[in-house]
Amino acid sequence: MGSQAQGAHDSDMAGHSHFANIVYRKDRVDKKRGALFGQLSRAIMVAARRGGPDPQFNIALRVAVEKARKNSMPKDNIERAVKKGSGELGGDDFVELTYEGFGPGGVAVLCDALTDNRNRTAGEVRKTFEVHGGNLGGAGAVAWMFERKGLFAIPVAAAPEDRVFEIALDAGADDVKASGDIYEVTCAVDAFADVSQALEAAGLPANVAEIARIPANTVELSIEDGRRILELVEALQENEDVQSVTANYSLPDALIAELTSGA
Repeated sequence: MGSQAQGAHDSDMAGHSHFANIVYRKDRVDKKRGALFGQLSRAIMVAARRGGPDPQFNIALRVAVEKARKNSMPKDNIERAVKKGSGELGGDDFVELTYEGFGPGGVAVLCDALTDNRNRTAGEVRKTFEVHGGNLGGAGAVAWMFERKGLFAIPVAAAPEDRVFEIALDAGADDVKASGDIYEVTCAVDAFADVSQALEAAGLPANVAEIARIPANTVELSIEDGRRILELVEALQENEDVQSVTANYSLPDALIAELTSGA
């Protein structure tokens, strides 16, 4: 995977932190199901508008639909979002925006949003940063610290590492790394569909399958700052306009254990 992944995998903790954040989010997602479905619908609509309504020829739509299904979004909702995005039903005109800023401990934060009201979303995101000890920056402030990659999490119990390694790399993945109780598989964005299909065909379940921003390096945090950055991330994710939040933090072992144990 070369230099582009070196910083992202400076330690197992970097991988743990990414997936601890995912677990942290998913444990609480049921409490915000309505907002989540709104976010998923918007992502499907934009993908369908950009690349057409057929997931077979539109990787972004395929990813968005699969994410919606994994989050138990009703089939009718998915189909309606696809039709709105492709113009069959008519839909709101959303614009894609990325907000950049810093959180507690100097952590770089990227916030991707889809909105039909720039002023509303910018004001809400700015306030969320400020309330949780961060500050919103200008365009280009932190985006250079991240690279978009395909990311999969395969349970270690699913198969031996050499089998996962062989299947993933043959399909075009860049790297496979054991990190705690998962294998972290990364690939270029344009290889995402091939790797996803290969893992599925081999019967290797992916707890996480998404296009993610991978940090070039991570910031080691104290337990206190770790809690604060997670609170900021969760608060941003509660905003229906926000599609994803990425930050380059590394959590302490004690906090990761607490989060993953459901404490």
